[in-house]
Amino acid sequence: MDTRNDTILITGGGTGIGKAMAEALHARGAKVIIAGRRREPLEAVAAANPGMAFETLDVADPAAIEAFAARVVETHPDLNVVINNAGIMVAEDKIDLAIAEQTIAINLLGPIRLTAALLPHLKRKAAAATVVTVSSGLAFVPLTTTPTYSATKAAIHSWSQSLRHQLRDTSIEVIEWAPPAVATDLVPGHAENPNSMPLADFTAESLALFEAGGADEILVERVKFLSGAEARGDYDAVFRTLNGAH
Repeated sequence: MDTRNDTILITGGGTGIGKAMAEALHARGAKVIIAGRRREPLEAVAAANPGMAFETLDVADPAAIEAFAARVVETHPDLNVVINNAGIMVAEDKIDLAIAEQTIAINLLGPIRLTAALLPHLKRKAAAATVVTVSSGLAFVPLTTTPTYSATKAAIHSWSQSLRHQLRDTSIEVIEWAPPAVATDLVPGHAENPNSMPLADFTAESLALFEAGGADEILVERVKFLSGAEARGDYDAVFRTLNGAH
């Protein structure tokens, strides 16, 4: 990624890490388009950052994704980076199919559908293009109170590896961005939890890693406790630390 010259679409860009990264990239000089379900926060972010564009999009709606992709490519023909950030995280103390299906539709099928819709455009770009998938530290060690969220992020991790291999002979790079717990409103209490990484620190470290280039995965130091558990051989201990002994 060329964070100063790219034209970058960020889903879930009205709040949380999407908003923070959109503002950081905009400040660097990139052309940024934010997208999300709710118009009001998108308008507020765009108004606070003159020159930033926004589009509404429900990534759980396949028809909306197709129409959105056609519209955004026509409006922003220089688009060469998509950051698939939109997602939800809902606690499940028992199997709840409504929560599970909504989480899968947004967190897994949404990025797959949007990437598929934009790939023909990205493949036509003369310069390099980038697909960024947003997984989580929980892709590597699940949080048992959010089983479907953890499962969708594990699936995104696997899917990113396959997509990267499939596109190895093109000019499109695939980068997986795996946040730790960050102080946002993704779930109630996250923003106030002292164990959550401050949003400004996470954004600055992530941006530095993106700008350094050469990495298939963007992993801030805080997430490596989870992402490196299996390689270190302490997966069971990390699982117990995250979820309790029983």
